[in-house]
Amino acid sequence: MNTKKVTDTTERKKLKRVARKKAAPKAKRAAGVARGSAKKKIRHQAQGQRKR
Repeated sequence: MNTKKVTDTTERKKLKRVARKKAAPKAKRAAGVARGSAKKKIRHQAQGQRKR
């Protein structure tokens, strides 16, 4: 939801909360997809190579 034109902070928060309630629920993350800290780390990245 675009609330840039609303200057009052509390009013903007109310609008965003309403929009969040109306929005369809997000799908669950797939089982095989790692999130941030669970991702495999790389020791040293060569220039121009894929990270993972």
